[in-house]
Amino acid sequence: MGFNTRQIHAGVTPDPVTGAILTPIYQTTTYVQDSVDEYLAKGYSYSRSSNPTVRALEQKLANLEGGADATCYGTGMAALQAVYLAFLNAGDHAIVSDVVYGGTYRLSTKVFSRFGVSFSFVDTSQPGQLRQSLRPNTRLILTESPANPTLKLTDIAAVSAIAREAGVLHAVDNTFLTPYYQRPLELGADLVVHSTTKYFDGHNATVGGAVVARTKELDQALRFVQNAAGMILSPQAAFLTLQGCKTLSVRLERQSANALAIARFLEGHPQVERVCYPGLESFPQHELARRQASGFGAMLWFEVKGGVAAGKALMDGIRVWSLAENLGSVESLITHPVTMTHGAVEPAERLRVGITDGLVRASVGMEDVEDLIGALDAALALTRR
Repeated sequence: MGFNTRQIHAGVTPDPVTGAILTPIYQTTTYVQDSVDEYLAKGYSYSRSSNPTVRALEQKLANLEGGADATCYGTGMAALQAVYLAFLNAGDHAIVSDVVYGGTYRLSTKVFSRFGVSFSFVDTSQPGQLRQSLRPNTRLILTESPANPTLKLTDIAAVSAIAREAGVLHAVDNTFLTPYYQRPLELGADLVVHSTTKYFDGHNATVGGAVVARTKELDQALRFVQNAAGMILSPQAAFLTLQGCKTLSVRLERQSANALAIARFLEGHPQVERVCYPGLESFPQHELARRQASGFGAMLWFEVKGGVAAGKALMDGIRVWSLAENLGSVESLITHPVTMTHGAVEPAERLRVGITDGLVRASVGMEDVEDLIGALDAALALTRR
């Protein structure tokens, strides 16, 4: 079946009791067993271990990414934490893309480093640098492609080949493109991490996370941690995310088309210093974007002439767009990473990887593109004062 069909039907079946077409919200703590001898005959015992609504979402996400199975968590950061807990021990080393979400940097440097895990933040867009950063105790490579917020790309197939040669797991954060546009497992990755809060939900309604594993063995290691640490997704959030999945492709297509039109507008605007979007021919890794993904996504960033003051004037004065700390929703959102999403990253490290004080991140929604461009044009006019 094609992706559009699977995003609607994979992992779900009509309720066997009522015939309800939507998977019910199984709001329950425990499950009555028929007998001691038939314990777990129905597959469920306690909702920290497994829940039918959450299980339907896990099966859908595994199907869409082409993995052996998936596990779902209360947040995207809980999903990443599960990867660290399942595959890293004290004394181990992990390589992480030098540009990643600020929460990923914080979890690595402020939490797991306290327990004897060391991290190297490496430009994974350069396979040679990655290879040189490998150590005998390296156990995991985590890449974010496109990276948040600079959109720098990593050649997933090239990194996966290096990881496989070294006997190291390769996990890819695929939140920005989703399996509709990019499938890292097909490019050789072992694990795919998602913040389902973003495009899978698509409506600013839930927070959640997921990890899709290439093999059953990897999934079982994650499932053990999911149960042991209790980092579970609620059935209500799973229910809403299941509904969001059904429109993922049509939303992404509309949002991505809007993003390209907006990027082209900004590229020619006299008040814009620079604009970055993988769909532009001026994007430094445009050919890689075309090669490893089937679409360019709905995220872009730009810098306004006049520095930080001009950027703040734009964000404070813009209409239609919402100044908010999320992405992937049907509403267009604008974010100042330095003070919002990447505030946990030290200033020197931000500058080193290209997250400047004037960088404006845009998550393009589904509004009429003329309204979005008009609002940006009016806000840019404020920066000339």
